[in-house]
Amino acid sequence: QVQLVESGGGLVQAGGSLRLSCAASGRSLDRYIMGWFRQAPGKEREVVAAVSWSGSRITYGDAAKGRFTISRDNAKNTVALQMNSLKPEDTAVYYCAANYLGSPTAPYSAYDSWGQGTQVTVSS
Repeated sequence: QVQLVESGGGLVQAGGSLRLSCAASGRSLDRYIMGWFRQAPGKEREVVAAVSWSGSRITYGDAAKGRFTISRDNAKNTVALQMNSLKPEDTAVYYCAANYLGSPTAPYSAYDSWGQGTQVTVSS
């Protein structure tokens, strides 16, 4: 399994931006789909964005479309999530996850490895 560590969360005002990063270790991210998920209190975990190994296939959850951008740097074994125009409803714990030989459209249950999560809080 690959080990994942997220960073970049914090408190931001509505309309602001944050950039989350996910650093992978233990093995190369070759053939791994990388995804960002989030979970707010009392809600189910939902997909934010996912990207294929080559970066050619990207999917976004409805809440992320037009505001968030996922990217990956395979040479550095990292994945990032740029979040702009943040809203209070974006408040959640954000998780980085890896899915070996999967699809960017796969549900969270298909992901093999997870980070510990990073809290994002958007104030109104």
